[in-house]
Amino acid sequence: MSRDAIDLLRAIPIFSQLDAQALGQVASIASRLDAAKGSVLIERAQPGSGMFVILQGTVVVELRERTVELGAGEFIGELSLLTDHVQRSARVRATTDVSCLAIGRAEFADLLEQHPRIAVPMLSGLARRLLETVEQRT
Repeated sequence: MSRDAIDLLRAIPIFSQLDAQALGQVASIASRLDAAKGSVLIERAQPGSGMFVILQGTVVVELRERTVELGAGEFIGELSLLTDHVQRSARVRATTDVSCLAIGRAEFADLLEQHPRIAVPMLSGLARRLLETVEQRT
């Protein structure tokens, strides 16, 4: 794995605390995906099979009651990694050209088994999003 790839992954908050070996494992299981502006990355009610980590560009997450814009360093689709047979709860569309990493469920489970601390920033992100949702409803 190149030093550039390790630096790129380390700059993403969810991976920032991992050592070089773990970052190499992330790189080995992640596929780079480029999507043009307007492309749908995730469709509501479809089965989830993995998550995306946004490297460049922005996406809009279209929830039932509101929309949220996310950019570089954010992740989407993570619920499909944490629960069995979950359907996507939102539609995610690229608002600019987007580069992201796609990580499948089975591969992420193996990574999590070897490097459980990767769950900490993911859980923090989930908690923040849950709080924002609750605050929007009150």
